[in-house]
Amino acid sequence: MNKKNMYDLVVVIPVYNEEEIIKFVIRDWVKVLDGLDINYRIFVYDDGSSDDTEKEILSVVSGLDNVDLVSKSNSGHGPTILRGYKDNLENATWIFQVDSDNEMSPKYFPYLWEVRERYDFLIGYRHNRDFSFMRLMLTLLSRVVVFTLFGSKVKDVNSPYRLFRSSFFSRDIKSIDDATFAPNVILSGIASLRNARIKSIDVPYHFRTTGTVSLKEFKLLKIGAKCFSQTLKFTKKLKMN
Repeated sequence: MNKKNMYDLVVVIPVYNEEEIIKFVIRDWVKVLDGLDINYRIFVYDDGSSDDTEKEILSVVSGLDNVDLVSKSNSGHGPTILRGYKDNLENATWIFQVDSDNEMSPKYFPYLWEVRERYDFLIGYRHNRDFSFMRLMLTLLSRVVVFTLFGSKVKDVNSPYRLFRSSFFSRDIKSIDDATFAPNVILSGIASLRNARIKSIDVPYHFRTTGTVSLKEFKLLKIGAKCFSQTLKFTKKLKMN
């Protein structure tokens, strides 16, 4: 892409069945980002929602010049995030990913943006989480996996609130398999392995009140095993290159 078309920031928002909240989430992010006076674009990736999510997105996007809807067939949360990264590595100096469930507020983003030039990878640590036992175990397992395979400088390895320098991670992200279940865990590992300059800040976390929870409790152990297997495979791939 020609430099004149480069964005300072691209925001990737994966969404699935969030018809009740998505337009408010988009408007809140636009309001905060407009206040920063930066050249940005938001890409909302609808992962084959079965409700009226797409209709709600279109209703708000039609009045905004810096938000785009990308409709795709359902492939899962992780692969949707990864597609957003790969689509925009050459389009923006910085990429930020946040989920569409309104669990982490945009009002904390300006601090990440203000200090970004001193870092390559900035992440919001989900503060005041009150997860179920099984979800806490999955979070702990993810951190153990990253620590064991990469060494860990990231407190919340799967946090859906991360800002990273595209040029630093571009080569490695391109090599991640498109079907990877938890690309953010791998990205945290890459940050540690490549000695990225990392900044973590506490961001209050609030449980969703609307929408669809894609991860069911009884599937978490299976998911953890899959995450470990894919991360191990990617680690071997990195060491071979």
